Amino acid sequence: MARTRIRSARFVETRAALLFISPWLAGFLIFTAWPIVNSAYLSLTDYDVINDPDFVGLDNYRQLFADPKVGLALWNTFVYTALSVPAHIVVALGLALLLNTAARATGFFRTAYFLPKMTPPVAVGILLLMLFNGQNGLINGALGLLGIDGPAWTTDPDWVKPGLVLMHLWTVGSSVIILLAALRGVPQELHDAALVDGAGWWRRTLRITVPLISPTLFFLFIVNTINALQSFTEAYTAFFGAGNTTYSNDAALFYVIYLFQQAFEFLHMGYASALAWLLFIVIMLITAVQILVTRRYVHYEGGQP
Repeated sequence: MARTRIRSARFVETRAALLFISPWLAGFLIFTAWPIVNSAYLSLTDYDVINDPDFVGLDNYRQLFADPKVGLALWNTFVYTALSVPAHIVVALGLALLLNTAARATGFFRTAYFLPKMTPPVAVGILLLMLFNGQNGLINGALGLLGIDGPAWTTDPDWVKPGLVLMHLWTVGSSVIILLAALRGVPQELHDAALVDGAGWWRRTLRITVPLISPTLFFLFIVNTINALQSFTEAYTAFFGAGNTTYSNDAALFYVIYLFQQAFEFLHMGYASALAWLLFIVIMLITAVQILVTRRYVHYEGGQP
């Protein structure tokens, strides 16, 4: 009798749980799971949206490995990621440390740092062209006041990606808030004990603060890497939007931009699906390597990795 009641209670709880998450399940199946499965099929076809898909097997995958634009787009994306992610983490951590020491107006600065994150990415792309214009941009104007001849950020291929990286730092606010929450969780008594032992601020930060917030840093490292590998809107708006022929395009040809061109400009949906699956595999491999390499440097409470 008792077992019957327990099973009945569990059934009621399970049914209630499924009922509550059913909207999410429906959305996941319709808008995520089905497109993933369908794109896997389309990657094996020649499909232009207008005509029915024509099964071609692995031809799309053979084509992408022979396509020089794929290699260029991957290289640009990897370089941008290698520059962007460390800069993002370092700047966000520095701002979070400053906020953590602020006694007053912390709420104001926290909001001020986060507000740029609310800026639409398209507006950020347009703002990039205004700030980093080689002739009359605000950045080069400020450098000129210091006697520095600023580079051609938007036309010199060597400076296109650094300019995009600097512009990406505009949106570090969300990472700052996350790191600030992690810093608030570091026990103050550990700092007090280290201070009594004569440890300075820099040593306390490296030996106490960074290890204790390493799970948060690891999370941001993974998430920002994935986001950087999928960069699209800002670079597309600045260098490819509205028939732009003024600025250097090849240096800003990120992988997702090339995927978008193949899908929606040339209507090579099958080829674009193969490109999407290649990107998925690349992201999975890079994430797995990051987890394996960095897990020894991440210290969780209780000492378990």
